[in-house]
Parts: sequence; C-alpha cells; structure tokens
Amino acid sequence: GIVLQYHSRTDKFKCVPSSRVYLPHDDQVSCGGKCRRGCRGPTHVEELLTVSNNKQMAERQLKGKEVRPDRPGGSRSKEERGGQDNGKEKIDIQPGEEIEEIQMVQGCDDRKFRIGKDLGEPVRSKLINLIKKFTDIFAYTTDELTGIEAGVIEHRLNIDLSVRPVKQKRRHHGAEMDKIIEQEQEVDKLMNAGHIKKIQFPEWLSNTVMVSKSGGKWRMCIDFRDLNKACPKDLYPLPRIDQLVNSTAGCELLSLMDASQGYHQIPLAKEDWKRVSFITSKGIYCYVVMPFGLKNAGATYQRLVDQIFKDQLGRNMEVYVDDMLVKSKMEANHVGDLRETFQTLRRYGMKFNPAKCSFGVKAGKFLGYMVTKRGIEVNPEKVRAVVEMKPPASVKEVQILTGRIAGLSRFISKVAEKSSPLFKTLKRSSKFQWTEEAQKAFEELQRTLANLPLLAKPIHGEELVLYISVGESAVSSVLLREEGVAQFPIYYVSRVMQGAELRYSEIEKCALAVVVTARKLRPYFLSHKVKVRTNMPLEETLGRPAVSGRLVKWA
Repeated sequence: GIVLQYHSRTDKFKCVPSSRVYLPHDDQVSCGGKCRRGCRGPTHVEELLTVSNNKQMAERQLKGKEVRPDRPGGSRSKEERGGQDNGKEKIDIQPGEEIEEIQMVQGCDDRKFRIGKDLGEPVRSKLINLIKKFTDIFAYTTDELTGIEAGVIEHRLNIDLSVRPVKQKRRHHGAEMDKIIEQEQEVDKLMNAGHIKKIQFPEWLSNTVMVSKSGGKWRMCIDFRDLNKACPKDLYPLPRIDQLVNSTAGCELLSLMDASQGYHQIPLAKEDWKRVSFITSKGIYCYVVMPFGLKNAGATYQRLVDQIFKDQLGRNMEVYVDDMLVKSKMEANHVGDLRETFQTLRRYGMKFNPAKCSFGVKAGKFLGYMVTKRGIEVNPEKVRAVVEMKPPASVKEVQILTGRIAGLSRFISKVAEKSSPLFKTLKRSSKFQWTEEAQKAFEELQRTLANLPLLAKPIHGEELVLYISVGESAVSSVLLREEGVAQFPIYYVSRVMQGAELRYSEIEKCALAVVVTARKLRPYFLSHKVKVRTNMPLEETLGRPAVSGRLVKWA
C-alpha cells in the first residue's frame, strides 16, 4: 500500500511506499463465498466496507469472529419493516430521544425547560436543581433580554465610504401582508425590548420582508442587500463543521442550546444606527442592536462566543455561531460541565431560549448531523426530505433534489456517480425532460438512503485507510478506521470528472482520486497517517524515475 505523508516545506502530500501488498478494489475483491445469497464470485468493496453496519453480513463474512452488533442499519425483515412489503422499502427513521418537560417554577405552565427522559438518578435530580438555580440565564420573552455589554463586544459595519448611500422607496406589501405585520406586532415587540428606536434622518434606508415560519407564523426581516454590498467581508474564521461534529461524537451526555435572539443580544456601534434603518407603514426605525441579515453578523457572533467560551471550547463545549453544545465523556461530569457554562452566561449577560434547548440527552441534532455515543448518524429529516420527494417535474425541482443529496454526500458511497444522471437533465438546452435513466438513479438513491452507515470518529494518532474507486464519469473514495477485521467508515468522497480528466489513463484517474480526497479531507491527512489501498500499481508508478506529466506534480 501507500502512506500519504504531509511535507510542510512544499505544502504537499507525498506518496511514500510502505509495502508491496495491494488490496484490489471494486470488482476484484474476493468475498470467499461468504457474501450474501450464497455468492461464489467477487463482490464490491463498498459491500465489504459496510461489514460492521450489517450484523447478518458480518457474521457470514467474518465466520463468527467478533462483530459490533450495536451498529445500526442493515437489511430488515418484512416483520421489522412493520409487515409491509409493497415493492418499495419503508424508510424507518428513528425519531430520536424522548424529551421530558419540567416546570421552571411550580404552577407556571408557560415556563418550562426540557431534559432527556432517559436520564437516571442522581444525574436527573442534580440537573433539574442546577437549571432552577440559573433561571436568570433564560429568556421566555423578548423583554427579558438584557444584552451583552458594549465593553465586551459591539458590531461595526465598516462601510466603504466611497459607496453612495441607498435609500429604498417603501414597498407596498398589500393589505393582507400589512395586516399580518400588524397582527405579529413585530415593530412593537422590538420597540418594547429596546432593540429599535424611531429615527428622522436615516443615512441608509431598507424595506421590511416578511418570511414565513413553521407553525404558520411570520418573521419580519430587513432587506439589507444594498447595505451589505458596501460592507467589506469580515474574514474572521468560522470553525469546520465536520471537525466540530467529529469531536462531539462518542460522548455519553450532551446538552444542545440556542441563544434567545442571539444577534439582538449584541449591541451595535452608535455611529451605525442611522445606517440600519428600515421603513414600515408606521414610520422609520433604526436598530440599536445587531440585526439579522447583515453581511458580517455571523463573524461578529463567532468572535463573541470564541472570546467568552475560550476556556471550554474543544474540552467540554463546541460552538458554531449561535449553535452551542455542551458535551461530557462521562455522564457523571455533565452537571459540572453545564455549571461552568451557565456561570459564563451569567457573567456576560447572555440568555438562552429554553424552548430550543435540550439538556442531558444521549443523542441530538448538531449542525445538520445526529451525534451519539456510537458515532455520527444522518439527520433523519434530511433523509425524509429526499425519500418523500416526488420525481422532479422541472429544472428547479432537480436543483432542489441535487442540493439535498449534496447535504448527505458524506454518508453515500460513490454519490457523484450515482447522481450523474440527475445532472444530465440540467444540461439539456431544450424543454425539461425527466428521463428513464434519471428515474432509475432517483429510485436507487432513495433505496441507498434507507440504509446509510453510521460514521465513526477517528482516534487521534491512529493510522487510517483510504479505498479509492474509479468509475466511468467519477472518482470516489472512502476514508475509514480499522479495528482488527472490522472497518468503520469516516467519510465518503466523490467527484465528477470534467473535460480532459475523462481522457486520463486509469492510473492517472486513480491518482486523481487520491488528490481529490487529500484536498477535501486535508485536516484528516495532516493529523493521521493514511494508507491507500487500490488494485492499481500506484506506488510502483509514482516511484519510477521516468514518471512524468501530472503524475510528477501529484507525487
């Protein structure tokens, strides 16, 4: 195989020989007759890679050797699918952990908080007592928001003064929308909370936009597009989502928290008040706190949480803008970890929305993934969105479908190859046509989503394994960790080949797959040795003195 090593001097990865033993890929892997349905021939590597996700297949392939029966997924019988067998497999999506609501104050039904229903004693009692001692860090109404002090942080627009200010003319929403704005009383709520004030001479002026929320409610937003064009981008770095999710998986207890109107808790620099003005049927107002919709609001919020939680980040807490999570490797430590977080919130005056917080759960949604002690699972809502989707009838619907699949690509083997027929329907210059090939690909993807693997979390310092595959139109790979004979996928990568790449030789396509993966999963390659397994003599080819062209560049 090959070990990829990072060279800091050249800022490149080098393929270093480790041995001359190659594990063939794709149709060349022998299952030894222990595959499914009494198969006596070869089987695909991707079947072998899911060995730990299917207990029955694992028992057959490993001949009684130790398997991990606690891994989810695998084939299910008709009885396990609820007795239904109508030709289309029913998608069994677990709803997640049950939540118990506790009254913050005895007798007050409108003031509750949520904890995991499966919590045992004494953790449950300690957690309830802790939350009740810190009632001041929760805001049930807008009036209860106190905000962060300006000495800690404040948002500044940093407008390019060479840009001429824009004062938008008032848009007429119509009588029905004006009635909704009146019913929602958004302006009155913001005024009563001290988030906005009336202004007579605005420098910039924007219109309101009503956005529908779940439950039939509406949210008033401001159209800051003209203002955002005049503001240079704040380059403050945001954390990598996959790294945050990886560091969260494997913890016994989690608490998922959300700030109450988090952006409105950050003050706005006074000289910028007249620039964040908006017009309604009632008059002209300006924000005195950081509003939603500003170009650099996310960077300012990330700067705040990085500052106030600096002693906890990576240890017992992870934060991505306003999504916060407290994690504990051991259940007994969770109350102490939460107390540390609550004390920080009280010190800086930040408030949480109790309706969006779940304390002491063993699994939860974080940044679009389901994180559990076992590993990283797919968000069932994202799966349901594709599984329940009807075949697209327009270009717009195909774009929605491919966007949803892209959000699940980390879990799907060879996703670029499988979804290639969908993209072909977008390239046709004539009237949209949903082809039979696209329908088959759509149905295949729906079946694939019914049994996505549980992704593992890499252990620091361990050697990882990379399998690569070359198809007709795409290159794919899977990064995984090994424990004896068991293999646990970490990340699936796939990319469509374009232009001249389609004319590459097989060995060049194989090398391209390695390069694409190394660029995509750079943090993993920097912190781990990665052994590449393929049926192509990639090590020999790259090691030849006469190697030339793009292979020299990649080597």
